[in-house]
Amino acid sequence: MGALSYSDICTGDHLVESGLITLAQLDEASSLAERWGTSLPDVLMSRRWLRADDYYRVLAARFDIDFVDLQADPPDGALLHEAEAERYARELTMPWKLRNGRLVVATARPGPEAVLYARQGWGRDIDLVLTSKFDILWSLQRIFGNDHSRRAVHELAELDPEMSAQTVFTRSQLIAAWLILTALTAGLCIAPVATLIAINLAMGVFYLGNFLFKGLLVWVGARHQRQSALAIDTEVRLLRDEDLPVFTILVPMFREPEVLPILTGALRKLDYPQAKLDIKIVLEEGDHETIEAAKALGLEGIFDIIRVPVSQPQTKPKACNYALRYARGDYLVIYDAEDKPEPDQLKKVVVAFRQAPENTACIQCRLNYYNAEENWLTRLFTLDYSLWFDLMLPGLERLRIPIPLGGTSNHFKTHVLRELRAWDPFNVTEDADLGIRMTQKGYRVGVIDATTFEEANVSQRNWIRQRSRWIKGYMQTFLVHTRRPIHLLRTIGPLGTLGFVFFIGGTMLSGLLNPIFWATFAAWGLTRTGLFEAVFPPPLLYLSLFNLVLGNGLLVYLMMLAPFRRRWLALVPYSLTVMWYWVLMSVAAWKGFWQLITKPFYWEKTQHGLSKFTAREVAQAMQPDTAAA
Repeated sequence: MGALSYSDICTGDHLVESGLITLAQLDEASSLAERWGTSLPDVLMSRRWLRADDYYRVLAARFDIDFVDLQADPPDGALLHEAEAERYARELTMPWKLRNGRLVVATARPGPEAVLYARQGWGRDIDLVLTSKFDILWSLQRIFGNDHSRRAVHELAELDPEMSAQTVFTRSQLIAAWLILTALTAGLCIAPVATLIAINLAMGVFYLGNFLFKGLLVWVGARHQRQSALAIDTEVRLLRDEDLPVFTILVPMFREPEVLPILTGALRKLDYPQAKLDIKIVLEEGDHETIEAAKALGLEGIFDIIRVPVSQPQTKPKACNYALRYARGDYLVIYDAEDKPEPDQLKKVVVAFRQAPENTACIQCRLNYYNAEENWLTRLFTLDYSLWFDLMLPGLERLRIPIPLGGTSNHFKTHVLRELRAWDPFNVTEDADLGIRMTQKGYRVGVIDATTFEEANVSQRNWIRQRSRWIKGYMQTFLVHTRRPIHLLRTIGPLGTLGFVFFIGGTMLSGLLNPIFWATFAAWGLTRTGLFEAVFPPPLLYLSLFNLVLGNGLLVYLMMLAPFRRRWLALVPYSLTVMWYWVLMSVAAWKGFWQLITKPFYWEKTQHGLSKFTAREVAQAMQPDTAAA
């Protein structure tokens, strides 16, 4: 337990005397401040018992210090340095103006820490004024917004161009593709049967390897996860709130006002000291509807609205890169607008980082759906995610194969994100790319047993839009990380390279190739034609039939296994209908491939809030939470 400072005690008494809080609120906030190891005002503002402006104005009057409204009286931009902007945001302290030959520093953190920071940065010959956290962040965005936006888009491409998808195809890749197509064309002209047999053999071996690899991942992942989950759960119970770090939560949104209450309601229920949460609602500057919806919620002091300047490409990773400049936490997590993380997720992540090797840069939590039983598509989507996150990703972790991150609930060490220039704004599946890039840079990604629930797509057309973007991003990721095959092999090893080829390459390639082989089998089955006999000699025919029957049977069986861990046994029979789901996957793969050629950086927007469960979730989220934090 921490002890309240004398300053906090005096401040609390003064706030009660001023009528801004009640004595009961002061008593509860004081208890929380001691338990959390944070300041009394931070607790009061995190509980929505005290407005930031009221607090700073009362404090300024009490200590006879000026309170400044930086929107009405903005700072002198000549005194600020862009290289220090992240530190200004973290410390909530920045130069304001020169007055009577002395530097005046504005702070939203009144106390000894702010004085020490200001004197270390600008000497003892300074004066302090008070302002609000909102005014600090607003001023930094106003002054440095364009610079931060440019860096959010171009920093990775400028400083680490080999890792950027801004160049879709390199010259060497185009030459290699031309040589392969030329060789195939020549082969089909000179020795068509032999060439087709060679292609069929390569594809047969690829499919067999893909089936076996996925089976291995599930087997290894299922054996590994129970022991690690038990170790984390045990240590979570021993955590002290006062020892927990500040945690930044980024919520990138675009035209999604209807699901915002779900996310904010879920974040308020996190089992984590609220005063140690730094939540950024990241919105596009022109998205006035969502901005106004966020303002209307009356969000407490732990929430900030970050407005991303208009620029291209307009993608989620660019918005996250921009918001990263204003992050104050030691750790950072991405949540989507409709997400509902399990309450103890952040604590589990803190423990996982402490137990993991020092080079662990990211902890990926599991994703699943709260509307799994809504229709056929949501059931298959749930089976897909259960197999992917509950079984396959733990297998990748155990085998030390690069893990393609999911789009949400990936928790990072903030300083590593900044070191790696964060996400690639030109990659439309930026999370998967970052997971591979982290591994190549010598970092590790872990997976833990903590789930975030979100809304599964209920519309097949909407699902195809979403999945085509994911597969297009996998294509971009594969192109980026195979530009230097020797470097890839050296940095992630032979097994990691093989796993990357099957997990990233196999996911996209199987979607493209499946319709060709389905059509071939259908033509043979319907006509019994002997046209294919020459290109399917007996050994190759048996291999192809093995892949078709037993390989696909294995995938169906793995789908059946997926819901057992969560005891969602009612979903098991639906795994027998997965064939149509694979058809939709192929439609999405071909759409993604076409977009890779025609508009590679286009972000196909997925519409959320279509589920009939969403209205219920919004209503529940809007109910006041009376539980103690």
